[in-house]
Parts: sequence; C-alpha cells; structure tokens
Amino acid sequence: MRAAPTLAEGFPDLSQIQIAREIHWRRWLAAAAIVVVLAAIARAFAAGQIEWSYVSRFLTAKVILEGIVNTMVMAVLAMALGIILGVVVAIMRLSPNPVLKSVAAGYTWLFRGTPLILQLLLWFNLALVFPTIGIPGLWTARAVDVMTPFLAALLGLGINQGAYTSEVMRAGMLSVDAGQYEAAQAIGMGRLRALRRIILPQAMRVVIPPLGNEFIGMVKATSLASVIQYPEVLHNAENIYYANSRVIELLIVAGCWYLLVVSILTPLQMLLERRFARGTARINR
Repeated sequence: MRAAPTLAEGFPDLSQIQIAREIHWRRWLAAAAIVVVLAAIARAFAAGQIEWSYVSRFLTAKVILEGIVNTMVMAVLAMALGIILGVVVAIMRLSPNPVLKSVAAGYTWLFRGTPLILQLLLWFNLALVFPTIGIPGLWTARAVDVMTPFLAALLGLGINQGAYTSEVMRAGMLSVDAGQYEAAQAIGMGRLRALRRIILPQAMRVVIPPLGNEFIGMVKATSLASVIQYPEVLHNAENIYYANSRVIELLIVAGCWYLLVVSILTPLQMLLERRFARGTARINR
C-alpha cells in the first residue's frame, strides 16, 4: 500500500475541515417575489369578472377551430412565399450586378421600413389605386373582386416576410467559407448550380434556427389580418364577443390556441435544428 502523502512542515492539514456552502439568498428572494407576483395575477383572474364556463365552451367551438385552421394555412403559405422571395432577394444582394443589388436593397428597405398592418391595409385597398388588374389583351378583372381578404393577407404577410428572410438567407450564405465557392468554380459549376448544390445546403445550419423563430412569429402575425376581415382565430373570436360581450373570455380562448400551436412548433424546430447539425458534422468529418 502507498503511504498517505504527508504535508510539508508549516502547512496546516485542511482535509478535515468542512466546506460551508454559500446560501444564495438573492436567488431565493427573487424566486419568492416571482411566486408572489404570479399568485397575485392568478388570484386576480380567479376573482375577476370572468365566466370560465364560456372559455371551456368556446375553446372547441366550430368557428374557433375553423379559425385556427385558417391561421395555420395562412402562416404556412405566407412563410413559403417569404422563403422563396427571401432566397431570390438574398442571391440578388450577393450578385456583382449593381442593378440587382440596388433592387434587392430597395425591396428590403421598403418592406422592413413600414408597419405590417399598414401593408395589409394597402393590399386590401389596392382597388383605390388600380381599379382593374390583369394582363392587357389576355385577362383583366376588377381589383376589388381579385383582392380578397385571403389574397391580401397572403401578399401582405408573405412579401413582408420575404424582406426579413432575405437577410437571414444572406447571413447564412455569407457564413459558408469562401473556399467552397472557389472549389465549385474549379470543378466547372455555374454560380446558381453551386448555390443550389453546395452553398445553400451548408447555409441551412445557420438559417434554420432564425427561420423557425420567424415561422412562430408568422403564426402570431396572422392575427393582424383580422383588420382586413380574414377569418383567422382572433377574427372569429372577435365576431363572437361582439355578439355576446364576453370579451376577455374569447381573448383567453384565442390565447390558449396560440400557446398550444407555439408549444407544438418549438420542439419540432429543435428536432429540425439537430438534424441539420448532424448533417453538418458528418460533412465536416
């Protein structure tokens, strides 16, 4: 057996001294304050003039369920349009062509610089500027008939999202090492083919997290379409409380559905991030 090490002369033996743990009283105080605030909020809702029976009654009402379906349809379509526009505009921003760069920068400046609700109202009232729209000699129609709440919401949400997505895509493409572009050129790949086969797949690792957040934001942004009469969940809840005056109850119903959707989308986003991260790690190895 090895002998226990001995301390040098003049040094005290600290092996038997008990280490006192620090009491994080500030953490406990902050936690207690949070619990008190949450309890006060819960008590206010419990004692307030809220008929919880209406909440449970309308939570699964047909019109509310139709509204949440319309919300998700609009969010998916608008996000798809935004991603397509974002990729195109990002490529234009990185192009050596000054005309394309200027057009892309102007598009981003315009749609990021004006409120989304203003854009929705402008699209919905487009008939005041263009009474008829179409292709001369082939097809024309009254703008008031074409620009339905669905189409106005899709264009407003999708084109606005494209301005933000373009910056996300551009950042993702810039994160790819310049050597990847040079390698693609060395084997004779054109610019667009290199973007599709090499650059964009590698950029997805950087792009997926912010795009997931943007989609969650899009789900909530569809509520703004209620101002142009698109029948999403908040608009349908408003129609109900206009009739029965149960405002807070119907707003709680809408809030519950938004929270449920976001709670489902968040882990799905995390799974997608892990999948692309594994693919990137495999490529790096």
